[in-house]
Amino acid sequence: MNYKSIGIHMVLGTSNRACLTVAAELAERFNARVIGLASTILRPPLYFTDGLYGAEMLDREEADLQVGLDNAEKEFRNVLDGRIKDVEWRTSLKIAKDFVPAQARSVDLVVVAAQRDTEGDPYASASPSDLVMETGRPILVVPPSTTWLDMRRILVAWKDTRESRRAVADALPLLQKAKEVTIAEVCKAVDEPQAQERVNDVAAWLLRYGVAASAITAEDTDTPENLDLIASNMGAGLIVAGAYGHSRLRQWVLGGVTQRFVTQPSRCVLLSR
Repeated sequence: MNYKSIGIHMVLGTSNRACLTVAAELAERFNARVIGLASTILRPPLYFTDGLYGAEMLDREEADLQVGLDNAEKEFRNVLDGRIKDVEWRTSLKIAKDFVPAQARSVDLVVVAAQRDTEGDPYASASPSDLVMETGRPILVVPPSTTWLDMRRILVAWKDTRESRRAVADALPLLQKAKEVTIAEVCKAVDEPQAQERVNDVAAWLLRYGVAASAITAEDTDTPENLDLIASNMGAGLIVAGAYGHSRLRQWVLGGVTQRFVTQPSRCVLLSR
């Protein structure tokens, strides 16, 4: 198994350097194509106007949007052209949270920045929360401070769920390139024997694909920081986890750990559902 096509969600009006760096490193390691994805729409007017002034205002808005899209493409090509031989740029005047999941049909993995708390264009940015639930592809969430993709040590955050099983399978190309892989299940003390049996099974499955992984359990302290502590102790540069959430009033409500991974990741996180 390999990644042959990698998508990167390019957000307008901000630096995408961290995501571009990670996408480029992945493409080099897997000899993969990189597709840049950017889109937005005209913002609804704050007031009504018509006639010549209204047409001029609309023209200015469209010109500003095109400048934003052009700048994103320049950033994309400045980093990747000459480094990655197979790159493609896709753009559209659509809401990003609709455009990016649809374009994920062409890729194996989507690279996306950790969720931002900024006042940027809401139509130009698809949050990791939406993408992990809508794309049908794994997403790689990248913290803004990332300068390289550290795949030497990887932590698999295990729960005995469909989402975790999907995440481990989706992450297999990364796990096969790691020097050290640890599978950890956080559990209550009374459940430790069963949890250890589960992570042992996962380690045995991975071994059949050439991944020698250690299997551990950790006591549940009912805090989202549990997994970050395990990752820090082993020096992990990447966490692999299932994503959990449900839809409410047309918005995704994520579980506590998943929410932390998309908003405050301390390292890159591969999420799958």
